[in-house]
Amino acid sequence: MTFGEPQTITVSPDLTGLDASLASLPEQAAVFLIWPRQGAPYLARTSLLGRRLRRLLGERATPSRWLNLRHAASRVEYWLVGSRLESALLCYQQAQQRFPDSYLRLLKLRMPPYVKLMLGNPFPRTRITARLSGGRGVYYGPFRARAAAEQFESHLLDLFQVRRCQENLAPSPAHPGCIYGEMNKCLRPCQQAVSAEEYRAEAGRLGAFLETGGRSLVEPLRAARDRLSQELRFEDAARAHQQMERVEEVLRLRDGLAEDIERLNGVAVTASAEPGAVELWFFLAGCWQPPMRFRFEAVEGRTVSLDHRLREAAAALAPARCPAQTRQEHLALLARWYYSSWRDGDWLPFRALAQIPYRKLVNAIHRVAANR
Repeated sequence: MTFGEPQTITVSPDLTGLDASLASLPEQAAVFLIWPRQGAPYLARTSLLGRRLRRLLGERATPSRWLNLRHAASRVEYWLVGSRLESALLCYQQAQQRFPDSYLRLLKLRMPPYVKLMLGNPFPRTRITARLSGGRGVYYGPFRARAAAEQFESHLLDLFQVRRCQENLAPSPAHPGCIYGEMNKCLRPCQQAVSAEEYRAEAGRLGAFLETGGRSLVEPLRAARDRLSQELRFEDAARAHQQMERVEEVLRLRDGLAEDIERLNGVAVTASAEPGAVELWFFLAGCWQPPMRFRFEAVEGRTVSLDHRLREAAAALAPARCPAQTRQEHLALLARWYYSSWRDGDWLPFRALAQIPYRKLVNAIHRVAANR
């Protein structure tokens, strides 16, 4: 992520002109840094820049318990922002740059949970995790909370005969097994009821379900139901329909962002600090891209189709894969904004750049611009 240069207020040692500069500040949302003459800067964000800085840097007639940096500051840098998403991303960037050892604690950034299919295990299983690692596996999420991820995992495993135990298996006919094997909800690899290859094939079905967002099961069941209905085999068609409803019920348990993170792409449309413009925030390959500002104005005296401009902008995107830790943090920022009660703007998901819903994107841009 890259942002523009900040606006700066220089604070002279004798404080000349400081109060006049503070009085001229706009009452807009912003992220700011107050640089002291010695030590680390003070980083914060606010919805009313002028009032906040006057409180921190203004002269006080009587002593107060409020923090005052008037006599310690050497300069102030600030960026006006148009949305809470922009504020969060800009604050993250500045905290990561200024406080590399403590920025996560400073931002109180909590990593969201995922359902992970552990393909690196000889007998793959699922687990709930909040950490992205480099091992082989499918990460499905992010979820709003761990309880939501656990509920989805439990119902998901009802569709497949994949083990639920957490132990490292040493298969043997003498293994005592578990209740899920007795209920025919597990292929019982621990008791060598199936070969390792047969078990991995079942785990592969589970992986395909997560990677396709459920289509690997829903589409064959729908096709089978329709074929059986045409053949007048209504009882068999009803059973296929019931199976399809079970799968769709599991899919309804997903949170709004839940997706195989390798295919979790989208764009957030938010208001801009500049009048007559909106900001587009593309989330690709697990990373936030630099913002794109779209203005509603004629180009060289003629009107250019917004759809055409969006397609040109998307064609110029060249997302690079970011490190695992950065990716985990960017996903956490997305989850914090999307699942929050203070979310502003619109979010449009898509699985690949070639599948961007341009009509919906144009409508979202007009809707955000109209609600400014």
